[in-house]
Amino acid sequence: MTRGCSARDPGRTPVFSLHIDTAQTWRGGQNQALLTVAGLHRRGHRVLLAAHADGELCRRAAGIVPTVPLAVRGELDLPAAWQLSRLLQQERPDLVHAHDPHGVAATVLACSLANISPRPLLVASRRVDFHIRARAMSRLKYRQVDLFVASSEAIRQMLIEDGIPANAVVTAHEGVDVERILGVAPANIREQFWLPPHARIVGNIAALVPHKGQRYLVEAAPRVLERVPEARFLIFGEGELQAAVERQIREHHLDKHIVLAGFRKDVLALLKAFDVFVLSSVTEGLGTSLLDAMAASRAIVATRTGGIPEVVEDGTNGLLVPPRNAAALADAIVRLLTDDELRERMGRAGLERVSERFSVDRMVEATLAAYQVALDRRRGAGTTSPEAGT
Repeated sequence: MTRGCSARDPGRTPVFSLHIDTAQTWRGGQNQALLTVAGLHRRGHRVLLAAHADGELCRRAAGIVPTVPLAVRGELDLPAAWQLSRLLQQERPDLVHAHDPHGVAATVLACSLANISPRPLLVASRRVDFHIRARAMSRLKYRQVDLFVASSEAIRQMLIEDGIPANAVVTAHEGVDVERILGVAPANIREQFWLPPHARIVGNIAALVPHKGQRYLVEAAPRVLERVPEARFLIFGEGELQAAVERQIREHHLDKHIVLAGFRKDVLALLKAFDVFVLSSVTEGLGTSLLDAMAASRAIVATRTGGIPEVVEDGTNGLLVPPRNAAALADAIVRLLTDDELRERMGRAGLERVSERFSVDRMVEATLAAYQVALDRRRGAGTTSPEAGT
């Protein structure tokens, strides 16, 4: 199969990249992986996506980019690593881009098993603002990475603090397909969820996991309802904390005011019917749902943590509050629900900001530029060492 450069990307050195994402669920990381491979593919670069055969990413990628099934079940999954090593021997990509930690581990093992020279460059996406664990295995795994692609500057700085050389980490802000979201028709959210016609909709889209902080949104709800009785809260997502959040809702007697709506494939249409979008995270790498909300012209209330301030400009396209502060969260929600002009102005500002700074094209271009710098560095160094580029 040729590696010729497409006319759609004239003058640029062609890159053949193998992408790995091991999740079965569909969250922001899987969406970004698909946007990345699809964007590279459109530019004429050869791509191959390895993903779980029963996962949502594999299903959505079918017919868009070439895919191969790969089920990785943990950090030391030798059968998966052996399968991946055979794929590397057969395809000989220029680089492997692992979009999650298990993908990094599988690639490190696969490269040792494949024994090919030069081995492909190893690129790792980093989308969470968690420090790299101090465990020996984790440190060993990440020492093999040639290039980290951080989804926010906050994550880049955290990686440097963890000892990753600055020239081995680049920031490529996550992106969103603005035109696609503009073309989605809003859902009749009040009818679908049996809400009063005059209800003011406060929406949250995030996995039900501790760092997303939905407990603080539930704590904020009674304070909001005291001042805006017609407010209703819809939380979209699923995860390990579903039972705990359900219990919290019952304990606060909020069953009629908060709906846990689960995972929805039509979430973009529902998002466009929100009055206010809220992200109550305790930590957050960037928050791709924020980008979706901005593209849908929704005003935002979010926490001042991680990469969120790189997306939400306080007072312009949303309001930022301290994390773990239900009172401040409630005050910001009430302010937007009760000021139509402010809410609409912030929604317009969000659309302008996401179109200019967080488009898919900008994300793909930044990622591709990082690939090429790292590959050129390796070629210039004339080395095949696992430490190349780090």
